[in-house]
Amino acid sequence: MGRDRFPDHHDSFAIDLLDTLSETVGKDQMRVILRKQWERKALEYQQKLGRGSLAERVAQLVKLRAAEGYMAEYYPLPEDTDPMQATRFILTEYNCAISQVAETFPSICDNELEMFAVALKDCQVERTHWLVNGEHRCGYLIEAA
Repeated sequence: MGRDRFPDHHDSFAIDLLDTLSETVGKDQMRVILRKQWERKALEYQQKLGRGSLAERVAQLVKLRAAEGYMAEYYPLPEDTDPMQATRFILTEYNCAISQVAETFPSICDNELEMFAVALKDCQVERTHWLVNGEHRCGYLIEAA
């Protein structure tokens, strides 16, 4: 107990490790490694989301992301639509658990976008907002294909 009161340098360690890895294996191989990481995460999400309605799967994805520190929420489009009937959603993340890493390796965010598309395999996913661009949130439009 009390570990949260000690200095936390996970971000700097992760960035240093990724920098060293990039120098060691090269930028192309680094992209392959990062992509493989997100493919694994996408399949994990896909399994945890199950086969429910789109609303149920988006709600579960938001819970998973929130548990990982992303401060996520969602709402249907149009906003007055019954979420259980909706085919379009906005997923918003107000906190990025990997923002320090994403600033140094922005390609991670591209992989994240692909990860959502794989996790919600019957949907199109489009980025609407991006913290790395100075916006106050990351946002994604999720639409049934």
